[in-house]
Amino acid sequence: MVGKKSATKTTSVSSTVTPIEVEQQVFLIRGHQVLLDSDLAAIYEVPTKVLVQAVKRNLERFPGDLMFQLTEEEFARLRSQIVTSNGGGRGGRRTAPYAFTEQGVAMLSTVLRSSRAIAVNIEIMRAFVRLRQVLATNKELAKKLDTLEKKLSTHDQAIAGLINAIRQLTAPPPTKRRRIGFVIDDD
Repeated sequence: MVGKKSATKTTSVSSTVTPIEVEQQVFLIRGHQVLLDSDLAAIYEVPTKVLVQAVKRNLERFPGDLMFQLTEEEFARLRSQIVTSNGGGRGGRRTAPYAFTEQGVAMLSTVLRSSRAIAVNIEIMRAFVRLRQVLATNKELAKKLDTLEKKLSTHDQAIAGLINAIRQLTAPPPTKRRRIGFVIDDD
């Protein structure tokens, strides 16, 4: 009897989700980098409703610093930015989405309990690490530019002084002209 290869299913997330794709879905809301529930559901390949239900069943795992629901105003601004349907009438989202911070996303893997969720979380964590590195690099670059700008302004003042001195040296000396006409001495 010839042995059959076992057809074990392995979840390879890196071929379907990359940190760069995740980075494109990160929003800055209330000063936090967050992913929205609908984007996470798409990445995890589950309906948004299922993800939200799993979270609601485990609310004690998601305090306000890990997850929060957008206000109507935030939702309206976000809707206009990403051009989603407005929930009025048929179709569209009717409730404000939940936003998950990096730690909230990490907690999702414990709630969803699938091998896909764990593999996806690894890629999401890599995306957040990469975003932090980019932000740190940008801060360093901003500091270097500030320092350079200060040096340039001092340098510019020195150049302006040199130019002024050169102008004075190259300008023709003022000539004393005698007045033409009748001059009365006061003495």
